[in-house]
Amino acid sequence: MSKSSLPKPTESELEILQVLWQHGPSTVRFVNDELSRRREVGYTTTLKLLQLMLEKGLVLRDDESKTHVYRAAVREEETQGLLIDKFVESAFGGSAMKLVMQALGNRRTSREELAQIRRLLNDIEIQNDTTPPSTDDAP
Repeated sequence: MSKSSLPKPTESELEILQVLWQHGPSTVRFVNDELSRRREVGYTTTLKLLQLMLEKGLVLRDDESKTHVYRAAVREEETQGLLIDKFVESAFGGSAMKLVMQALGNRRTSREELAQIRRLLNDIEIQNDTTPPSTDDAP
């Protein structure tokens, strides 16, 4: 599934996906119990959300047993990428630099975090140097 065809989860759906990514295939009861640790959520609300998520293609359901078991149909990294792309586009005009500058300017960054950021930037630079340019934009 391409990033552009991934359905964008709502905040409530994202909470459910986080439970499924962390714990793997789960029953409605388990998902509801995990969500209720943070805030009160009704069982029927969780069930309805999972049913809607099934229709949207965000989760899959195993109907083999009496108790339905749900699992994420989308990968965590793909979903995070989709959400970040949309956020950067809408809030920062598509500029990753503006996002990073805002994030680093709003809080104290530890030496360890800065070292990790430098390593990541070096890795990206190396990857960009070894990746041939895309021909998608060619006439």
